[in-house]
Amino acid sequence: MGNIVAVVGRPNVGKSTFFNRLIKRREAIVDAVSGVTRDRHYGKSDWNGKEFSLIDTGGYVVGSDDIFEAEIDKQVELAIEEADAIIFMVDVETGVTGMDQDVANLLRKVKKPVFLVVNKVDNNKRAEDAVEFYALGLGEYFTIASINGSGTGDLLDALVEALPEKEEVEEDELPRFAVVGRPNAGKSSFINALIGEDRYIVTDIAGTTRDSIDTKYNRFGFEFNLVDTAGIRRKSKVKEDLEFYSVMRSVRAIEHSDVCLIVLDATRGFDGQVQNIFWLAERNRKGIVILVNKWDLVEKDTKTAKAFEQHIKEEIAPFTDVPIVFISVLNKQRIFKAIETAVEVYKNRTKRIKTSVLNDTFLPIIDHQPPPAYKGKFVKIKYIMQLPTPQPQFAFFCNLPQYVKDPYKRFLENKLREHFDFNGVPVSVYMRKK
Repeated sequence: MGNIVAVVGRPNVGKSTFFNRLIKRREAIVDAVSGVTRDRHYGKSDWNGKEFSLIDTGGYVVGSDDIFEAEIDKQVELAIEEADAIIFMVDVETGVTGMDQDVANLLRKVKKPVFLVVNKVDNNKRAEDAVEFYALGLGEYFTIASINGSGTGDLLDALVEALPEKEEVEEDELPRFAVVGRPNAGKSSFINALIGEDRYIVTDIAGTTRDSIDTKYNRFGFEFNLVDTAGIRRKSKVKEDLEFYSVMRSVRAIEHSDVCLIVLDATRGFDGQVQNIFWLAERNRKGIVILVNKWDLVEKDTKTAKAFEQHIKEEIAPFTDVPIVFISVLNKQRIFKAIETAVEVYKNRTKRIKTSVLNDTFLPIIDHQPPPAYKGKFVKIKYIMQLPTPQPQFAFFCNLPQYVKDPYKRFLENKLREHFDFNGVPVSVYMRKK
């Protein structure tokens, strides 16, 4: 598991701007998923070669200040429990507030690295004003302007220096299939039905499953770990302290899985929350199978399943090459088909294609339909190879990689899918200088 850095503080101090800027600093593909809960953000970043996950804990603004203060205290307490380091952001424009003092009171007791960051410091006068934050009793502070990135380099240098070295845990080499989705979609019931025993407590109360639990499972001569995760919920529905903790665990379960089985409730549809979970898995380049549960409760005719599938594919475009299985956990309908499909997706994700086969297949295709000329210059692709990565990534070597635009890359990806079957797996295409 990688390090987790939590960004805490009251609303409107610039946490999200800081977060967005930070994750874009990474040279590799980095995306934030905004809305795993309504305004909580998750992303990956690295600095000086050290990678970490970043959680912007967001903030509640409901009812009175009293309710808000109670809720933000819960957020901070849970961030303290789960994170490896904490960035506490304050705003030089408003100065020290009572809410800042409350958060500081909690953070002073913490044994983990805490970084006090004064935001919106973009001139000398504001740098002088920042001195008042010594009153929070957290020692030295960093001044930044998240809007333009000023000062963030020094902060990140100190942050990665302070992050603990993670002990190398001997990883179970079995593939990991994470069962994810909203609460009450039927995740735990799905696993119970598969293993034939009520290993998981299944109730109608959202959030019964608190942590990720692994179960070794063998089916179709294929052994793997089945991971049940806590349900990911919208923050507006959060009533319990453990919810934030569960979201962080679910995020990490997705991050460290090979295939995500996304379980959705057919009576609720492929709503925004399920879509956020889908894109979280896609951005982490995981294999994906969508399981439409409670299909027995839907009134249907011969066209219902096709229409439902078409709606999902419209929502997940352009990555539409994803298997969708209609199941009923209650009736044990197609639950083994779901696992069989997940095994196929795992094999697709770990597939290796010989360089000679790639070139024999693609050079004639490219010769017949080359990249469009750009500014009078012609791109010539000479050689293709699969990169040695855990998921399918392909390098196309050419004379002018900067002139190959996204539509042609999508054309190449579609041809890869057409010839080599990457159903359920995100595929990355890179243009490299020959």
